[in-house]
Amino acid sequence: MNTAIILAGGVGSRMGVDRPKQYLIVNEKPIIVYCLEIFQNHKNVDKICIVVSDEWKSYVIENIKKYGIDKVCGYASAGKTRQHSIYNGLKCVDKNAPDTDVVIIHDAARPLVSDKIIDDCIIGAIEDDGAMPVISVKDTIYQSKDGKSIDNLLKRSELFAGQAPESFDFKKYLDIHNSVTDDEISATAGSSEIAYRHNMNIRLVEGSERNFKITTIEDLETFETIVNG
Repeated sequence: MNTAIILAGGVGSRMGVDRPKQYLIVNEKPIIVYCLEIFQNHKNVDKICIVVSDEWKSYVIENIKKYGIDKVCGYASAGKTRQHSIYNGLKCVDKNAPDTDVVIIHDAARPLVSDKIIDDCIIGAIEDDGAMPVISVKDTIYQSKDGKSIDNLLKRSELFAGQAPESFDFKKYLDIHNSVTDDEISATAGSSEIAYRHNMNIRLVEGSERNFKITTIEDLETFETIVNG
């Protein structure tokens, strides 16, 4: 069984709007619903767990009922960091969908993920320990400790930007979170980072420029253009 964890607990402070970005309305529908509908309609996703802050939980429940999202098996509270939210989601899955083999972690504010990317991530988690979609870095990247001078030249052909969803062998990924310190969870920036540190084999699969995360007003405008197109 494959279960998706949808992260919807972020506050979206960079947008400068009156609500978290995943709850902004585009064509009379919240952005989170666009995301949930993809996983609802995906034939290889069996269950969905939503990580949401307490103040928005009733709003989310109202909309999953309105739009017929019936794969939702539970809700988890948002944590103090993204990775704490993921851990809360993992515990929600362990409680409500314990037969899960692959867990698929995705951002509610990334509403244009394709079925192929989800499939590739699931296959990667089955055949290896996990998978994440990536895209090539277009610009030359320089490393600088102080932001004022170059410390290191990085080879662009060996650099990739990670996207979501990130998929994992559920039991292995949960066991890591159960065994590490709270400080290590706090220091984890990306879902695959903690898996890699603990020797899980993470496959890189082809991502897409279209699979962007809505972070800025410009991103929102791009999404609106795509939806209205």
